[in-house]
Amino acid sequence: MKKLVVLTGAGISAESGIATFRDSGGLWEGHKVEDVATPEGWRRNPELVLEFYNQRRKQALTVKPNRGHQILAELENNFDVTIITQNVDDLHERAGSSHVIHLHGSLFESRSTKNPALKYAIEGWELKLGDVCELGSQLRPNIVWFGEAVPMMEVAADLASGADLFLVVGTSMVVYPAAGLIDYVPDKVMKYVVDPKKPEILHVPNLEFITEKASVGMEKLKKLLIG
Repeated sequence: MKKLVVLTGAGISAESGIATFRDSGGLWEGHKVEDVATPEGWRRNPELVLEFYNQRRKQALTVKPNRGHQILAELENNFDVTIITQNVDDLHERAGSSHVIHLHGSLFESRSTKNPALKYAIEGWELKLGDVCELGSQLRPNIVWFGEAVPMMEVAADLASGADLFLVVGTSMVVYPAAGLIDYVPDKVMKYVVDPKKPEILHVPNLEFITEKASVGMEKLKKLLIG
């Protein structure tokens, strides 16, 4: 089976009803990003950060995967599919995708503030002050915040460099380091971009755009890939 590596972004989840901070002038659900998605924000007001992600988690539990997510799962019948997602929701998994790498962490996991290797599934939607790891330190969302390293980046780059086909769905290709993954893909490999707005990546060879939202564009791409 050919290796199909897929990079997904906020656009695919937005179709399911999950808002992105880039849609509202740098505000995310009414909050400044530096207050709720940075280590400095966490140090200033951990209670605010925990409540912000509690609300994101609560909302994520009310939405469903859309056709874009479903088609990516269906492509496992024809390809060896790995999804590298910038999204922190679990919609790819709920749609049936079996190999998903979360570059920016997971909304449904917490991690120790003392030892980042200690990670725990979050049951339900709440994580509170006083919830501690086995070492006794406060748990924080297992999210990669602005200014933090992206631990899975090296794994993702290796996958991109070994792709037989590379697909980008629902991302502006302006958030680094994730946007740089396409540069690891060999020149000879065919690359497809599904997004209503054409990301400015014209330096990349063997590139084809489908300027549609994920649910519509993925239907077209599925026919192209397996038809």
